[in-house]
Amino acid sequence: MALRLCPVPEKFQLHIAMLVLQFGYAGFHVVSRAALNMGMSKIVFPVYRNILAFLLLLPFAYFLEKKERPPISLSFIVQFFLLAIVGITANQGFYLLGLEHTSPTFASAIQNSVPAITFLMAAILRIEKVRLDRRDGISKVAGTVLCVAGASVITLYKGPTIYNPEPPLRTTVAAISPNLAAAVSASGTKNWTLGCVFLIGHCLSWSGWLVLQAPVLKKYPARLSFTSYQCFFGVIQFLLIATFVERNSQAWHIHSGGELLSVFYAGLVASGIAFAVQIWCIDRGGPVFVAVYQPIQTLVVAIMASLLLSEEFYLGGIIGAVLIITGLYFVLWGKNEERKLGRILAQTTRGENMNREGSEPVDSTSINQPLLAESQCV
Repeated sequence: MALRLCPVPEKFQLHIAMLVLQFGYAGFHVVSRAALNMGMSKIVFPVYRNILAFLLLLPFAYFLEKKERPPISLSFIVQFFLLAIVGITANQGFYLLGLEHTSPTFASAIQNSVPAITFLMAAILRIEKVRLDRRDGISKVAGTVLCVAGASVITLYKGPTIYNPEPPLRTTVAAISPNLAAAVSASGTKNWTLGCVFLIGHCLSWSGWLVLQAPVLKKYPARLSFTSYQCFFGVIQFLLIATFVERNSQAWHIHSGGELLSVFYAGLVASGIAFAVQIWCIDRGGPVFVAVYQPIQTLVVAIMASLLLSEEFYLGGIIGAVLIITGLYFVLWGKNEERKLGRILAQTTRGENMNREGSEPVDSTSINQPLLAESQCV
């Protein structure tokens, strides 16, 4: 009898993996902000990030998905290119523009609204039905309203400073890392409202990518290859933008170890390793299980940004974050209830079909629509 090399229960492994994943993504927010404040170009950074992600994913996609990967066609290429515009170029571009003017904590907080925005887009496009006669439908609508309200508060009301790191902390950061100290000193040039508008554009792009990718994945189920193609086209699109926006050759040089670390962390950890871990967690635990952990990322980002970047916290941002996270859990609860009802309907339908041939199937809900992306393209 084969020996079990890993006696740890899978459920426990899932929880540990999700906690590690949130720390990984939290580090990405902080590292990205530090890279911007070290002077790294908002065009060059995503180019290098997606090149590394593409090189990491390519061999796994090629060897692991040989059997399930459909033949490539012009139609697929066009769809991948268009999805890359939304899910890579617009998504990452708006994120970096918004992060430059706000902070890692509130960038992470606004991202919690993505499931609600995805539900709203799917409802507008009639991909998902809004059932106000059921508890799950009311919960999802209420959650969407709370998320929109939270994003509006963060954008329109900055409010007074609630927490301001003590000067000794800033001095310690400067002594440990001058590069991180530069991130602190650059905070005076922020345009908070403009940054929040960019972050909302980031969330809209991400949600649109989630909605638009669903029908493509049904025809092209090889997820690693699917993501690799988008990373490749994302690099091409950013390079095209760079020909008009970033003509300074010095911007393409890595000037410090901090910039190099930021690029490798974004490409290998946030886009590569985290992608594989999240696919496994979604496969084993489901999208709702994965989404429940997302607010932990915001908490971890707040702690890390406070310690490493001496980030200040404002009343409007805190109120908005609470509203968005509350709305997220309303949406998740409604989605979970919808899934439970869907399983009951599926069992009932199978029973009826066994007793009556040619019966019409029960009207399906949007249970199989993805709640979150299998990869985070921030």
